[in-house]
Amino acid sequence: MLGMAQRILVLGGARSGKSAFAERLLADCATVRYLATAVLDPTDHDFASRIEGHRDRRPTTWTTVENASAADVLTTSAPATLLDDTGTWLTARIDERDAWDSPRGTVAPDCDALVAAVAAHRDRLVIVSPEVGQGVIPPTRSGRLFRDELGTLNQRLAEVCDEVYFVIAGLPTRLK
Repeated sequence: MLGMAQRILVLGGARSGKSAFAERLLADCATVRYLATAVLDPTDHDFASRIEGHRDRRPTTWTTVENASAADVLTTSAPATLLDDTGTWLTARIDERDAWDSPRGTVAPDCDALVAAVAAHRDRLVIVSPEVGQGVIPPTRSGRLFRDELGTLNQRLAEVCDEVYFVIAGLPTRLK
């Protein structure tokens, strides 16, 4: 399924099957570095359960890197890397900069570094990202900020990736 593509972006809505599809793209790899971007809130049991479900379905030969700079991790070589996902990565960057009420572009340096690292990455790389902008306009400023920043980041990542897929109802469609 992967062909010659080195960098693949997998987009999809919440619960679309995008992570499972991304994992299948790397099923032929003996080892995979899984770059987990979620910051776990120990009081959020539902989210913890989702993270555990992701962990349980990954092969034991995969290594997990958590709470690390995605751009820094991508500067080191690995046979294959799965970054899952840019939505939680972006949320953590906005939190870290306390930028939920800041002007758009406040997290631009973080996004610039990630896009540059992806563009320079020469090993197999699959990136998972939620697609935004297909539904209701968020009623809050912070919701619109997140939608706008992630939409821009997705466009930039799609530009530097070799292939892009959109997953809906578990069905992937190749866009690029």
